[in-house]
Amino acid sequence: MKKLLYGFLAVVIATSLSSCGYNSSVKLDEKVKAQWGEVENQYQRRADLIPNLVNTVKGVSNFEKETLTQVIEARAKATSVQIDPTKLTPETLQKFQASQGQLSQALGRLMVVSEQYPELKANQNFLELQAQLEGTENRITVARRDFNQAVQEYNTNIRTFPNNIFAGMFGFTAKGSFAAEAGADKAPEVKF
Repeated sequence: MKKLLYGFLAVVIATSLSSCGYNSSVKLDEKVKAQWGEVENQYQRRADLIPNLVNTVKGVSNFEKETLTQVIEARAKATSVQIDPTKLTPETLQKFQASQGQLSQALGRLMVVSEQYPELKANQNFLELQAQLEGTENRITVARRDFNQAVQEYNTNIRTFPNNIFAGMFGFTAKGSFAAEAGADKAPEVKF
């Protein structure tokens, strides 16, 4: 009788653990990490294009040195912020997003000021780099959206019953996602 009782308990425990959500949580955690890798990949692509853009601008015109310096400094700061994909907390993502936002603003100023230089606007290399940066910004937007969707799916999984019971026991915690940057609700003002 004891063997039957132990056998029954073993089956109940095995069944309850198989539905605890551990495997699905691991899969979703890995998906979040993969999406984060794509976000980093797109930001790195942008960082790699910037030196070429700056050198093209320098070579074509007597460009405002302050604007170029701001772009170079913002790129250096943005590439220095590294995040461990296992620690995607809201705080670390906010720090990362702030440094990338400063770079976006500096690039925006560079593009606006470049309009004042007809020689630069007509330069084919500059136009190609500008198009590459625009495409990269679009890729960043898509990568961030895909990352946020993966985080939402993961966070929902670990917060729903019965997964929420076991998630903490297995070390699964909620992950942060990207949010709109401060001032994103206002259109940038462009003056010529």
